[in-house]
Amino acid sequence: MKIIPIQALENNYSYILIDEKTKEAAVIDPMEPIKILNVISQTGAKLSSVFTTHHHWDHAGGNIELVGKYFLSKKPGLAVYGADARIPEINYVCKDREEFKLGSLDITPLHTPCHTKGHVCYYVVDPATNEKAVFTGDTLFVAGIGKFFEGDARDMYRILFHVINKLPDDTWIYCGHEYTRDNLKFALTIEPQNEALQAKWAWCQDKPITVPSTIGQEKMYNPFLRVNEQSLQMVVGKSDPVEVLHSLREMKNNFRLM
Repeated sequence: MKIIPIQALENNYSYILIDEKTKEAAVIDPMEPIKILNVISQTGAKLSSVFTTHHHWDHAGGNIELVGKYFLSKKPGLAVYGADARIPEINYVCKDREEFKLGSLDITPLHTPCHTKGHVCYYVVDPATNEKAVFTGDTLFVAGIGKFFEGDARDMYRILFHVINKLPDDTWIYCGHEYTRDNLKFALTIEPQNEALQAKWAWCQDKPITVPSTIGQEKMYNPFLRVNEQSLQMVVGKSDPVEVLHSLREMKNNFRLM
């Protein structure tokens, strides 16, 4: 499989996912359709699907224009996947872990309700190469997580440790925003002696695009995936990992004000 990150708006990511065997393509959260269609035309791939992670306008807002352009071009309609009725143009409702195909690629939607109640992450496996990727929208970022707009810390803990953390360590993570430097800056205030964190901070300084990372990498420096570590628990003065997660999220919410 081939994955092309597309920077959009101020700090968003859309992605083009291509099955190199069949040249079938999907776009994930296509916020700037013209830019995306221009890139797809250069690849020779055929766009068939839209994978929408959640209904927020900066992820789903491009669906209407993209579907409209395909209708006007008299090409076959696009399959718009998601799990929230608030997603524009949705016509395929994803059930949790109900697999489907993009060409020869195996796609597994993972329901991850917290940032929004209908949030979905899309786990992709290429059977030919065993390469794995997950599109995490606003659930998991490089060195961070999304805000709990329609859920709470217990919901996010379940997602992080019973869904995402169960994926193989070599799974590539493609998130919905370029928040890496801000996330790492916050993480360094929590674990300043973490060598993996220090190395990631040094690495990202001259990188305009910092995706992807991997599940295994995130376990080493993402504080929200480290709430079971005693060092993190000592920072917030709590031992219950759900309470630690809640405290860290509150600290991150206020971090920009510091």
